[in-house]
Amino acid sequence: MSAVGERLAELGLTLPEVVPPLAAYQPAVQSGVYVYTAGQLPMVEGKLPVTGKVGAEVTAEEAKDLARICALNALAAVQSVAGDLDRVARVVKVTGFVASASDFTGQPGVINGASELFVEVLGDKGVHARSAVGVAVLPLDAPVEVEVQVELTGA
Repeated sequence: MSAVGERLAELGLTLPEVVPPLAAYQPAVQSGVYVYTAGQLPMVEGKLPVTGKVGAEVTAEEAKDLARICALNALAAVQSVAGDLDRVARVVKVTGFVASASDFTGQPGVINGASELFVEVLGDKGVHARSAVGVAVLPLDAPVEVEVQVELTGA
């Protein structure tokens, strides 16, 4: 088992199957030593566990947990093109989108769910730059969406 695979197991996490595209795109593409994921929704076994706006139908804590699921889905997408998550040199950038009620301003706390997961799983390689953006609506009425840019080792 890979080191990252062992760390996932220690955390009681399982890398899911790559979420199939919902439209005309790939879940992840590699360009040189970088992998760019498409926006990852918090899909679990092909379904969204919760829908709606954060700060209205969805609590900030629920949304933070959903951001963790997005991050796991992003790692699965990265692995699908990199072959092995041990090749991750570092997570470079995370962009998180939060479907927000008009008065909700806690987007950074929500996206911490993804950021914290990357550090838990990858250690210092998971530390990254980040944007957390509030939006009116996301595909399928998802509360959260996360995209990731990762640098790979040359090997």
